[in-house]
Amino acid sequence: MSVVRITAYRFLSISLLLAYSMTHLSAQSAASPEYEIKAVFLFNFSQFVQWPAHSFPAEQAPLVIGILGEDPFGSYLKETVLGEKVNGHPILVQHYNTVEEIKTCHILYINLPETRLDQVVESLKGHNTLTVSDAPYFLQHGGMIRFFTRNNKIQLKINLEPSKEANLVISSKLLRLAEIYSPVKNN
Repeated sequence: MSVVRITAYRFLSISLLLAYSMTHLSAQSAASPEYEIKAVFLFNFSQFVQWPAHSFPAEQAPLVIGILGEDPFGSYLKETVLGEKVNGHPILVQHYNTVEEIKTCHILYINLPETRLDQVVESLKGHNTLTVSDAPYFLQHGGMIRFFTRNNKIQLKINLEPSKEANLVISSKLLRLAEIYSPVKNN
C-alpha cells in the first residue's frame, strides 16, 4: 500500500470512530461531559467502598445509587451501571425528591441547595450511606465525598469522620486519589 492510501485509510478510520463516538454519546444522554465523568466516579465508588453486611437486606439485594434532587446525569448513570454487579449485588439507580423517601441507599448523590444540606446529612446519620455532592461546603455540613474542579480536572475531597461513623470502609486506593478534609476545630 502506498503512503497516501495508508494515510487516507487512517483518516477514514479515525473519522468513523469519532462519528460513532459522537453518535453513541449523544444517544446515551443529555448529560454534560462533566457529569458523565462523575457518573463513572459514582460507579467506581461502589468498588472501592465496603458496606457492612447488614446494609443489604438480602444476599442478592441491589447496591443502590441514589440521586436526591435534580438529576444532572440524564440517562448516563443508568447506562454506566447497566448489567454491572459489585460483590454479587446488581447496581440499581434510584431518584428521590425528599430524604424521607430513602429506605435503602448505599451511595447518595445530593443535588440540593446548600441550605438543605444540614437537614439531609443529619437525617442520614445511622444509615450506611456514602454521601456525595458538588456543593462547596458539603464536607463542612458532614458530607463524605465532594467533587470539585481544579485545572479543568474533576477532583475528590473526602471527609473521613462521617464515613467512619456510617461504618463504611474506604479503600486506600480511593483515598490516594483524593484530598483528605480536616475540619478546623475551635479550642
